[in-house]
Amino acid sequence: MRMLIRVMAIMALMLASWRYAEAVPSFARQTGLSCNVCHSNPPELTPFGRKFKLQGYVLTNVTAKDKVGNTRDLLLSKYIPLSAMIEVSNTTIQSTVPATQNNSAGFPQQLSLFLAGAFASHFGGLAQITYTHADDHFGMDNTDLRYANQTKMAGKDLQYGITLNNNPTIEDIWNSTPGWGFPWISTGSGVGSLASPVIENLGTDVAGVGGYGMWNDHLYADVSVYRSEHAGAATPVTGTGQAYNISGVAPYWRVAWQQTWGSNYLELGSYGMDVNSFPNAVSGPEDRYVDPSFDFQYERPFGANLLDAHGTWIHEQSSLGATYAAGGATTKSNHLNTLKLDSTFHWRNKYALTGALFSTTGNSDALLYAPAAVSGSNNGNPDTSGYVAQFSYWPVQNIDLTVAYNGYTKFNGASTNYDGALRNASDNNTVYMALWLNF
Repeated sequence: MRMLIRVMAIMALMLASWRYAEAVPSFARQTGLSCNVCHSNPPELTPFGRKFKLQGYVLTNVTAKDKVGNTRDLLLSKYIPLSAMIEVSNTTIQSTVPATQNNSAGFPQQLSLFLAGAFASHFGGLAQITYTHADDHFGMDNTDLRYANQTKMAGKDLQYGITLNNNPTIEDIWNSTPGWGFPWISTGSGVGSLASPVIENLGTDVAGVGGYGMWNDHLYADVSVYRSEHAGAATPVTGTGQAYNISGVAPYWRVAWQQTWGSNYLELGSYGMDVNSFPNAVSGPEDRYVDPSFDFQYERPFGANLLDAHGTWIHEQSSLGATYAAGGATTKSNHLNTLKLDSTFHWRNKYALTGALFSTTGNSDALLYAPAAVSGSNNGNPDTSGYVAQFSYWPVQNIDLTVAYNGYTKFNGASTNYDGALRNASDNNTVYMALWLNF
């Protein structure tokens, strides 16, 4: 169980770097619009970009032009909706992990292929497969397929649709939730902390379907359900070697209000998930995780420049009946609180300077957060906090040069000697440099 938790932490860190999926040039080729119409800087969506996603990645003025016999109208793009992305990087850790080489080069850190665009007059989406240097193979990445339409409700416009996706919050249109939240890109070579909420760790390991609606361009709601779908595992699912095997279905909910006044834009919302899981099995004792969360997004243009800010707070309450029975926890009831804040100033869609704070706190559990050199906790506490300073330069809209400094003030429960092997939180600080190309 202890080894499984460490592996999960490493996987979560790797998944956090799979972010740029929505900045896909095939959308630009099909619509004739430049990338910065939908993105302030990828993957941050502009108001038009949020509307475009709500509409199923389809422009509403697109009409079918071809017929085959007496069949219904057929709409095919003159462009093959394919794009590719490559990211190369270098990561330097402040204090080298024992028996490893510092200055970890990712060439590439990841390579992605996208099928992204409008597939019919009301149906579109993006599907991504990604090669990662750490795994040395391709795997299914963030995918969101949509049907969208519009009508009237109470005399006001209602944009509604159905989404099929493989990552809770990836269907969201804001950049404050885990799926599209900061950091937009990050190292795959750092030391991962022990604890993070379940809602952040199900990406590409589940399959879900849901319905959403935006009423009067103000009130947004989304309800989805998810089942486990383990990539690379045998089917039907046996659950062996998997930390999360969803019992029944796991509901996901989302509600948000957006408002513009003058040059200011604000979104306030809530989202969450309720997961019952069989660890390493498909029957027997269950662990339950409930993750009610809150978020905000603020935007303020200054001429051709933009200031934005995002924040989310996730409270996870867990009842670990199965893990406790297997001797993996000292108590059944546990909790985590995760807070993330970031703000970016964009200068003419060419430069971006970001500052961010992050914190995860929770109750102590000597088995759940066990001691281990580098990756463990000497006091059985998961508390981790720190900051990020990042600068990005975009010479053109599909090339990003980024340098980021990630600093820790606390790691796995302490600032100094957190692992019992004299490693300090600041020893895990990283300098990350990346070149990102999308074409």
